[in-house]
Amino acid sequence: MDSKHKKYFETNKETWNKKVNIHAKSDFYDVASFLKGKSSLNTYELDEVGDVKGKSLLHLQCHFGQDTLSWSRLGATCTGIDLSNEGIKEAQKLNNELKLDATFIESNLYDVPKNVEGQFDIVFTSYGVIGWLPDLKTWGEIIASKLKKGGVFYIIEFHPIVWMFDFLQTPPKLTYPYLKSEVIYEEYQGTYANSEANITSKEYGWNHGLGEVVNSLINAGLEIEFLHEFEKSPYNCFPEMDKTNDGMYVLKEAQRMIPLLFSIRATKK
Repeated sequence: MDSKHKKYFETNKETWNKKVNIHAKSDFYDVASFLKGKSSLNTYELDEVGDVKGKSLLHLQCHFGQDTLSWSRLGATCTGIDLSNEGIKEAQKLNNELKLDATFIESNLYDVPKNVEGQFDIVFTSYGVIGWLPDLKTWGEIIASKLKKGGVFYIIEFHPIVWMFDFLQTPPKLTYPYLKSEVIYEEYQGTYANSEANITSKEYGWNHGLGEVVNSLINAGLEIEFLHEFEKSPYNCFPEMDKTNDGMYVLKEAQRMIPLLFSIRATKK
């Protein structure tokens, strides 16, 4: 990791460490209901990943572990990694409270090969993850290296078209190019889980087009089973979204022409 990227990751880690305590207390993550048995997983990933019982699962960029632990409740043997040491601490706390057997490891994504042993039946990652990564070629290679033969990689993620908009402006303004290799810096008050929170979020991120995502997996030796795109999100995490009859969310009318999510399932042959 060069010194430039090290600075970016250190800033992002500091921001995510501050976010953890806010998010763990937020209505968005609703930890109280989670502890009582509510799953944090959504219909998209439950349907498309399928039965995980008896399988080993590596969750990349797991935040404070709710999805990891939800997979554990469904019978998977789970390992979650995240850049944030505070996130890992909170995940371990939840794991202990729920008396589950998930393993949580503090690790930058790019350090997974040296920090995580073994291979897995499933590698999973979801919602707001690849934008923190400058290099998807290495990302794809790490995923492939951590999958057993016949293993499945699954990602559900915000669509790259979404990240062309600056949501700090009202209405959101088309600001960023679809294909952009340079780093994007944003600084704003609050977080997506609590816009009123007393925190200044300082974040470095990167835009990645669908072609880059797909090719990074293909070039790492994975076989793409499907690429799906969705107009609805399970999360009310952008300004002024409309709730649909099925409990999902869409952008306001002016931006509604764009897809909100995509999912990919790939196999290691």
